[in-house]
Amino acid sequence: MQINMNIENFMRRAIELAELGSGYVNPNPLVGAVLVKEGKIIAEAYHERFGEPHAEALALQRAGKAATDADLYVNWEPCISYPGKRTPACVDQIISSGIRRIIVATSDPTPEVNGKGIQHLRKAGIEVIGGILENEAKRLNEIRAKFAVTGRPFVLLKMAMTADGKIATRTGDSQWVSSGESLKLAHRLRVRYAAVLVGIGTVLHDDPQLTVRKVKGRDPIRIVLDSKGQIPLSARLFYLESQAPTIIATCCMSSEKAEQIKKLKTKTPIEIWRLPEDSAGHVDLNALVNGLGERQIDSLLVEGGSGIAAAFLQQRLLDKLTFIIAPKLLGGESAPTPIGGQGIASMAKAISLKEPAVRMLGNDVVYEAAVDYASSEGQ
Repeated sequence: MQINMNIENFMRRAIELAELGSGYVNPNPLVGAVLVKEGKIIAEAYHERFGEPHAEALALQRAGKAATDADLYVNWEPCISYPGKRTPACVDQIISSGIRRIIVATSDPTPEVNGKGIQHLRKAGIEVIGGILENEAKRLNEIRAKFAVTGRPFVLLKMAMTADGKIATRTGDSQWVSSGESLKLAHRLRVRYAAVLVGIGTVLHDDPQLTVRKVKGRDPIRIVLDSKGQIPLSARLFYLESQAPTIIATCCMSSEKAEQIKKLKTKTPIEIWRLPEDSAGHVDLNALVNGLGERQIDSLLVEGGSGIAAAFLQQRLLDKLTFIIAPKLLGGESAPTPIGGQGIASMAKAISLKEPAVRMLGNDVVYEAAVDYASSEGQ
């Protein structure tokens, strides 16, 4: 089928609108809707906040009677009614609106939907065209796609490094490896992801806030891996002007330390999660990830050091990575690299990356790729 460029342009607009909901609709998908009549946009909308009207409903409401015989562009398959759903089904509103055609970028893999929305629309006599800018739409909602199918959060590792692969100097100095523009990217990721995680080493060394400051947006939930309960009572994470909670994930914190934390006078909510211990005496990361999923936390941004990165990779919990590569050289065998641990002994068993994307951000290079664990299986 030959695609009219106007169709792609209208869908691209729907995707642009969808991105405006980033960080506010989790665990729902990012969705934009554009209503077009006689080649002109008559209404548009995006899903703005979780629990509020969906993009399609808002666009139809804004168009009113003008929606009759119009085309509707959406980057995500419209939803249907199913047990536990909080908002009215978009397909019913679309059918009653009188639109003549709907153009959908990609289907919704949620088991309760997964093509059923499109089927309902076609049964009602509405023409449906699918697959327009499908790859772009899938990338936009990669978080929702995984969470909908597995119930586990999508996990991204973000690391800044020099051109020779160092994340800090031999003395541990790491502020700042990358540029101010790249720091803004890091904060945009904090907006997009529901939670951000660091290890206790990062807290002891840097005393971070893990809030959103360089851009506008809501703060993520902050998670500290602190197996033995080493976090100081003076840590800034306890005293933030933030509504998002700080979670201390531990397996071996003493009851005395836990009580001291609970008694702190803080403005931000503090939670202590006691999780199983792994064979090395650390927090079981699989138990943590499962707990996040049960809490409806659909995405996790890992900002920890090389040891944390290695642990997530070894447990095959990383879905994607973003490496920010600065035009700097440090050298030195003792300077830390992005992925620590013992490492893989054989090149044949190396974990591959797929779907790589490279772009410039000022003078820094941003490298993104999905982690392909299947490539090392059976080797």
